[in-house]
Amino acid sequence: RAISAVCESCGTTKMWVQVLFVCGCTLFSWNLAENQGAFTQRHDDKGQCQYIFTVSSPEGSSSCPGVLMERDRLLSRLTLLEALVSRLVGDTNGQSNGERGLQEAYTQVTGERDQLQQDKERLTKQIQELQRRLSKTSLEVESLRLKPCQPHTGHRPNTGMSYNIVSTNAYQEMRAEVTEVPASHLLPERNQTFNKGCGELVTVGEPISHKKAESITGKYGVWLQDPEPQGTLYSNKTVWRIDAVGKDIRQLFAYEDMNQFSRGFPMKVLMLPEPVESTGATVYRGSLYYQRRQSRTIIRYDLTSESLVNQQDLPNASFHGQHPYSWGGRTDIDLAVDEQGLWAIYSTHEAKGAIMISKLDPESLEVRQSWETSIRKNTVANAFMMCGRLYTVGSYTAPNTTINYMFDTATNVGKAIAIPFINKYRYNSMVDYNHALRKLFAWDNFNMVTYDIRLLERSGQTTS
Repeated sequence: RAISAVCESCGTTKMWVQVLFVCGCTLFSWNLAENQGAFTQRHDDKGQCQYIFTVSSPEGSSSCPGVLMERDRLLSRLTLLEALVSRLVGDTNGQSNGERGLQEAYTQVTGERDQLQQDKERLTKQIQELQRRLSKTSLEVESLRLKPCQPHTGHRPNTGMSYNIVSTNAYQEMRAEVTEVPASHLLPERNQTFNKGCGELVTVGEPISHKKAESITGKYGVWLQDPEPQGTLYSNKTVWRIDAVGKDIRQLFAYEDMNQFSRGFPMKVLMLPEPVESTGATVYRGSLYYQRRQSRTIIRYDLTSESLVNQQDLPNASFHGQHPYSWGGRTDIDLAVDEQGLWAIYSTHEAKGAIMISKLDPESLEVRQSWETSIRKNTVANAFMMCGRLYTVGSYTAPNTTINYMFDTATNVGKAIAIPFINKYRYNSMVDYNHALRKLFAWDNFNMVTYDIRLLERSGQTTS
């Protein structure tokens, strides 16, 4: 059966097997002849019957040498044929094993291909779903922009906004989503009274980097220039800087100008009498105004005499992490300066976290007037005053966020806005306005940057 199987798969093997069979029969006959005699009969030429009995020679006999030699040659050839058949049978089995291996590999590759195809189909469906949701969201935002809403004044006005709160490293960050923005509020109010050169904020340019902090203490801090310097010791070119990371922050660095600031060469280092809390300090008319650590006390520090000239508690103000901005940093009290003077941006327990604005007397630090807004302080990343208006920044980490809310102290009206704002380094911990330079100063993740701005005046023309 084995020989038959081999012959079916190989014609050459079949031919040799036939030869082998013939040779085997011949050898069998010879073997029979060696073991017994042979009896034959035949007719001779005369027609008479002849009987012949033949017996083989004894083993080892030299009779019929030619026949024995031929038999030996045939035996040698038969041995070669057996070896050939064995090799052919082995080759056939090897080919069968190879075919099985190839079949298994093909089956595995086919299975992996099918799995990849399923993954591709699943990802395609997810992309289509995301595109559908994006389109739906865009349509909703567009429709919301067209919905009118009535402005609210007094007590606790409706915010007109909804918030998505995200917890990040024990801090909260808000992404404000406009739900009711009157179309008329997207344009400037023509009948509003402005100070000379003032107007609503229209655009904020891309950040321009001036300096990067040298150590971990400079991850966030305060840096600015005095828009209205007094005296001859320091000018409006002098740059002031406080690194705000640490427990006992007292060093105030003074740089001759922006060039020396960028090179990192301070002309003087002042030691403050009381430690600074967070990034809410500001410089105005030759004095540094800042919040004393772990208190609601506002300090006025004279830069020329290098002395504390006044201090006053901000009534009912939250402090030391009770109502900070969304990035945290104990930014409960944020002092700001604009064309109208010195301001405090904060909150109280009575206001339940809503932003309060107070106009301060720059000499006595007494509160002249206060406003309560409709936006919560811990839902915005930062805030600044400009032309008597409060502006808030939506996110401190999103590279492309917006200035999302404006409150006008002249009309006591707040509204949602959407002015693009870039956090280039994705951790913006301080934003202040310099009305003399018409720039925003910011501290963004070790980097001190400025933004050019454009305002829309009552005439409808922009200024920068």
